[in-house]
Amino acid sequence: MSHASPAPFRVPAARCLSGRIRVPGDKSISHRALMLSALAVGESRVEGLLEGEDVLATAAALRAMGAGIERMAEGCWTINGVGVSGLLQPAGALDMGNSGTSTRLLMGLVASHPITATFTGDASLSARPMERVITPLSRMGAEVTASPGGRLPLMLRGLCPAVPIEYELPVASAQVKSAVLLAGLNTPGVTRVIEPVPTRDHSERMLAGFGAEVLVEETSQGRVISITGEAELRPQQITVPGDPSSAAFWMVAATVVPGSDVVIENVGLNPTRAGLLTALRMMGADIAEVDTRTVGGEPVADLRVRHAALSGITVPHDLAPSMIDEYPVLFVAAAFAAGRTVARGADELRVKESDRIAAMRAALEANGVAVTEHEDGLSIDGTGGEAIPGGGTVQTHLDHRIAMSMTVAGLHARRPVTIDDVSPARTSYPNFFDQLSYLSGEAA
Repeated sequence: MSHASPAPFRVPAARCLSGRIRVPGDKSISHRALMLSALAVGESRVEGLLEGEDVLATAAALRAMGAGIERMAEGCWTINGVGVSGLLQPAGALDMGNSGTSTRLLMGLVASHPITATFTGDASLSARPMERVITPLSRMGAEVTASPGGRLPLMLRGLCPAVPIEYELPVASAQVKSAVLLAGLNTPGVTRVIEPVPTRDHSERMLAGFGAEVLVEETSQGRVISITGEAELRPQQITVPGDPSSAAFWMVAATVVPGSDVVIENVGLNPTRAGLLTALRMMGADIAEVDTRTVGGEPVADLRVRHAALSGITVPHDLAPSMIDEYPVLFVAAAFAAGRTVARGADELRVKESDRIAAMRAALEANGVAVTEHEDGLSIDGTGGEAIPGGGTVQTHLDHRIAMSMTVAGLHARRPVTIDDVSPARTSYPNFFDQLSYLSGEAA
C-alpha cells in the first residue's frame, strides 16, 4: 500500500462554517468490528464502517488469513468468519499501509495461531516502534523477528496453544491492551491486562457483545480486564457510530471561526474518548449534545457547536488517555484562546504517525503562533480569538491528523496556510475536504 503522490493544499480562510454533517464511522470500532467478525462463526454485518485506508488495510489482511469480507454498499459490509482458532497462513506479507492499529491488533490475533505472518508498512509506519506489543506477545509464546528498534518489517510466528499471562501496561495504550486480549481469545485459561490508567474500552465492550467471557474489575492496581480463552464468538449486526476523533476537527473549527454554527450528527461519546469535549468545554466552547441515545452499545449524540471565545487552561493530565489522538487539534484550539494553554501528559504523541509534539510545534510556529515545546506536550500563547498570522507551510510528515488539524488552523488566519500534503487524510477521513467545502459554503 504505497503512499500517493503529495497533494499540497492552500487553506482558504472561512467567513463562517454552517450546516449539518455526519462524520465517518469510528476508526477504532471499525477495526475491531472487522477483526471480531472474522473470528466469529457465521456471517456478521457492519453498517457505518469507516472506509479509510487504515480500515481497508485491516480488511485486506483478514481476507488474506481466510475471512470472507465483502462490501455491499457504502459503509455496509458482510463478514463471514473463520472461528477463533481458524485463521489461515497468509500467502504473502500483510501490508499495513500507515495503520498502527491494524498492525498491533493483528499481531495479537496472529500470536496465538499456528501461523507466521510478515507485517510491512509505509515509511511513516515503519518508523514507529512495535516493542511495546512485542514484549507481552513474546511472553505468551510468539516469536518475533523485527527490524532494528523493534520496527517494521517484522515477522511474527504464533504459538498454539499460547501461554496466558497477566500483564500490567507500562504506558497507557488501548492498542497494547487490545493486542493482548485478542491473543488471549485463542489461549487456554485466563489472560489478564492491568491498566493503571483507563484507556478506550471499545475492545472490552465488543468482545463481550460477540460472546467472549470478559470481566472488568476496578482494583487498587487499576482496571483489570480478564478474558477467558478458547472462546466461541457469535456473529453480530453492528452499527458503527461516528468517530469522535473526526468530529474533533469540526468541534474546534466551528468554535474558533467567528459566526459558525455546525451540527455534527451521530458522534460516539464513549467516556473513554470524550477528553477533548471536556477540555474544550473547560476553555469555554459552546457544544450542546442533542438527541442522546445508545447505538451498538455505545453512547451517541448529535453535537451542535457554535462559535465561542476560548480561554487558556492547564489541561488535566488524566484527560490524556481519553483524547490522545485529539491533542493536535486541541493545540490548534489553544492557538485562538485568550492567554496560555498548557497541554502536557501526552508522551505517547512522540510515537504516533509522526512525532506530533515536534510536528505541531513547527507547524504552529511557522504560522506565527507562540509555542513552547515540552517532552510531553506544548504550551501555547493564544490570540484571544483573533486570526493567527498564517502564511507558513506545514510539514505533515505523512500524518493525517497534522494535515487536518492545521487545515482547521488555516480557516482563521490572516494569510493562507499551506499544507505540504493532505493526501494522508484519506487514511481516516476520505471526504474531509468535501465536507469542508460544504460547511464553508463553497460546494458546487
